[in-house]
Amino acid sequence: MMKREIDAFEGMMRTAREWLAGRDPWEIARNAGVSFDGSAFALSSLGEEIRVSFPAYEIEPRLDPWRQMVLLHYLKLADGAPLYGRLMAFAELKSGLARGGDFDRGCEAAIRDRLGGLDPEALRAKCEGLGARMLDSNADLCAEFPYLPRFPLTLKLWFADEEFPASGRLMLDASADHYLTIEDAVTAGQLLMYKLTGVP
Repeated sequence: MMKREIDAFEGMMRTAREWLAGRDPWEIARNAGVSFDGSAFALSSLGEEIRVSFPAYEIEPRLDPWRQMVLLHYLKLADGAPLYGRLMAFAELKSGLARGGDFDRGCEAAIRDRLGGLDPEALRAKCEGLGARMLDSNADLCAEFPYLPRFPLTLKLWFADEEFPASGRLMLDASADHYLTIEDAVTAGQLLMYKLTGVP
């Protein structure tokens, strides 16, 4: 990041921490589905155990800066809504038609070009290494990733065959608007796709 971007990012992190500092930590934990022991929040994300200190809201282990931002925003925005159990595209998020639609299209291309040609068992192992659980589905592979406790991301993929190229989508639970903005949701999707494909 350039200095201007670093300064802007640090300002956003500071604002998120200041907002959280004024909230009841027990309410935050309850709404976000994380545990709280009086000194830190604890949660699992993509196969990693993460702690967020209280009241400083410092995150361990050290994560990608944008992943830290998404996590703090999740703690800020979570309202305790249950998962709806219905999948939707990023474009269906509130205010998501443009940014979410662009992400959906780019993601579908990355799934087709970079994941669809992988050995199915190798891809399954990669997904499980990120904490995903494999779901029964009409797709050849359906993996639900616990990006955050109440913000799963679901990959549905059909591998290529003699007649059709590979295809697939990364999808959200329809409750996603209760937990992240469109900007944060797209960032989460980008970070997961990077972990799966190795391409930013």
